[in-house]
Amino acid sequence: MPAQAIAIQETHAFADDQRDAVYRAIFSRRDVRGQFLPTPVGDEVLSRVLTAAHYAPSVGFMQPWNFLVVQSDQVKRRVHDAFAVAHAQAADMFEGDRRDIYRTLKLEGILESPVGICITCDRERTGPVVVGRTHMKTMDLYSSVCAVQNLWLAARAEGLGVGWVSIFNQAELQKALGIPKRITVIAYLCVGYVSHFYAKPELETAGWLPRLPIEDLVYFDQWGNRDDQQALVACLKRDQAIAQESGAARVDAMTASGG
Repeated sequence: MPAQAIAIQETHAFADDQRDAVYRAIFSRRDVRGQFLPTPVGDEVLSRVLTAAHYAPSVGFMQPWNFLVVQSDQVKRRVHDAFAVAHAQAADMFEGDRRDIYRTLKLEGILESPVGICITCDRERTGPVVVGRTHMKTMDLYSSVCAVQNLWLAARAEGLGVGWVSIFNQAELQKALGIPKRITVIAYLCVGYVSHFYAKPELETAGWLPRLPIEDLVYFDQWGNRDDQQALVACLKRDQAIAQESGAARVDAMTASGG
């Protein structure tokens, strides 16, 4: 590659410490349920994470999202009531040991978290024909999920925990929040400062499911075509091991320092 081309390419890369901070946010992000503190989330911090969400990519630049910020205890109780009904129904969908484990899991922090944020998708925002959605009609929904991820990573960088609660009958959640039927609910997020972040996702730690090996999920050129001789596979194994170990290492470091 010509030297000039290399120089141009390198100007787009973050400095090493900035790059590492992005990966740290990704690898240490957790779905928080029971560690929320009552500490208020300031408007400046909340503004930054909401702005990050608003800068997510969207199909046809339609920006189909809205952000419903829930701070009222009364509204939180209505949301929690909707969760409680769906949670009880969900428990009966599992069998045997799975049902018992499910009932022990803490799956929300609706009342404990200082802020709730409901992210929605207005599928009619820019009209019936949208660039990029002409054939894959669900792209607006996926765009709104990108907004969720942007918010989640920005929140982690701010030291905020986020918990995505999805155990709702959607109509009941919409009723609790006054959301029109034509609007699609994407995520109800519990947001706040936390006592700690776990080294691994709680469902992984609880033995519900393991982290899948990334090399089992990557194919080459055609669906199902694995090639363990590819140099990329060795890199994937190495980087997943680093990602898995980095969370535990941070927890050990915090413990050693009294944090």
